[in-house]
Amino acid sequence: MASYFRSAALVLQVACTVQLVNQYGFEVTWCFGPSMLPTLNMTGDIVIFERLTQRFSKLQTGDLVVATSPEDPSKYVCKRVIGLAGDKVCIDPVSMHRQYITVPPGHYWLTGDNLSNSLDSRQYGPVSGGLILGRVFARLWPNPKWLDNGLEEIVEFG
Repeated sequence: MASYFRSAALVLQVACTVQLVNQYGFEVTWCFGPSMLPTLNMTGDIVIFERLTQRFSKLQTGDLVVATSPEDPSKYVCKRVIGLAGDKVCIDPVSMHRQYITVPPGHYWLTGDNLSNSLDSRQYGPVSGGLILGRVFARLWPNPKWLDNGLEEIVEFG
């Protein structure tokens, strides 16, 4: 009987640990679709994201994030942070008639890397920080790879 209780206690400890890691640490999810080409594959990538950056520091422009979809809360979206609160961003950089918006406090401007085939902030507007689940830092499958901040520094002269 004591062996049964020890086994049950171990299972409970493991379940609680897994829940804590999943809720507050790391999560694995599947990202698919054309919006993040060429960073992620259209047929799907298994990625791991961490929730710690969101809790203890700040996301940066260029970070790849997983968020709850602003249009369908039952789905996740995987997008790149293009603008932070207070940043002035171009709503549609490929348009001839460029319009700009200032990202409101507590929000982010998210877009896919494949602008010609992405449903993102250009359609649904700035995304509340409360919808950001975490920062993607690695692709697990296919072709495991660390994913760093995807933007290159642009230096302006003059």
